[in-house]
Amino acid sequence: MNLILILTGVLLNAIAQLVLKKGMSIIGVVQVDIPSIITMIMKAATNVYIYLGLLCYVLSFVVWLMVLSRSEVSYAYPFLSIGYIIAAFVGYFYFGESMSLYKLSGIALICIGVFLLYRS
Repeated sequence: MNLILILTGVLLNAIAQLVLKKGMSIIGVVQVDIPSIITMIMKAATNVYIYLGLLCYVLSFVVWLMVLSRSEVSYAYPFLSIGYIIAAFVGYFYFGESMSLYKLSGIALICIGVFLLYRS
């Protein structure tokens, strides 16, 4: 049950990132100045992807609190790196982001590390 909760929290967190990315792709690049930030907030307030991303974050937070009540943080926390794997592949296939040999090597190391933690 603990592993299912961990993976659910990780998946919700990764989905939140990806949905927020979709929302920000619609909004566009935001400059680091007050008028641009205010404009971004106004656009985000009407963007369904931003709301869906925030909902996924809230749900992942609630699930993660349940995880931390049941598991050692040194066991559960490294599983969050699975979210990076999900984001990297969805980013590549859906958003057209780059996927280099270095990224693939890092993903392989993450998979090995998570497997070793799972076995401990």
